[in-house]
Amino acid sequence: MISTQALSLKVNSRTLVERLDWTALAGECWCIIGRNGAGKTTLLRTLAGMREPDAGSVAIQGRPLAEWPLEQLARQRAFLPQARSDAFAYRVLETVLAARHPYHAGRYWEDSDDHLVAMAALASMEVADLAQRDVRSLSGGERQRVAIAAILAQDTPLLLLDEPANALDLAHQVSLMRLIARLCREQGKAAVTISHDLNLAQQACSHALLLMGDGSWEAGPVEQVMTAPALSRYLGHPIEIVVHGERRIFIPVQGDA
Repeated sequence: MISTQALSLKVNSRTLVERLDWTALAGECWCIIGRNGAGKTTLLRTLAGMREPDAGSVAIQGRPLAEWPLEQLARQRAFLPQARSDAFAYRVLETVLAARHPYHAGRYWEDSDDHLVAMAALASMEVADLAQRDVRSLSGGERQRVAIAAILAQDTPLLLLDEPANALDLAHQVSLMRLIARLCREQGKAAVTISHDLNLAQQACSHALLLMGDGSWEAGPVEQVMTAPALSRYLGHPIEIVVHGERRIFIPVQGDA
């Protein structure tokens, strides 16, 4: 679905990622993990084609990112940024319908199929009742769910999501991550997310990519990569794992007060 070859990313003189050789296949749900400033958002923006690599390359469906026409690329990958602003008084439904633009093929107005897709996406995020509301009147959590609904309405095989659970309450965090995992499992999509919640990431994701922020990285299935020693090293704080039934729970070790 998406791959990198010898990918390197820098900010000024600092190397964030060095020679990343990595592939996300259809059906896989990946989580990028690392401390603040480790390069998670920089990497995700590069995977989306919104930042040029400092070295190496990114390919989607085996085709170099730079060779994709923008309209075709928008039908291949959807990108959810970490933050957004709403300058205009669009209705919620109009905001989600905008994500259908890559499928218009020269049409200016949306058709009934676009409306059905948009309303189904809003319903999946439990915000269909807000369809006629001004997006500027929504709470932070409601606005986040509308943004995710737009990503779902774009209906791409690849989802790139920067902290999708941000501003959501616990119930919606859990339901969102389960939805993303189900889309990968049942529809063959691939998802790459950024999360600071290790427990949610482990429950929903099949694979993890750890970034140290000094160029080094580690990637693989969650049960192999999300170990206490690795997480402690990559997050800069000791982590212990508690086994509860069939679940592994990650807990930061308490230091001296």
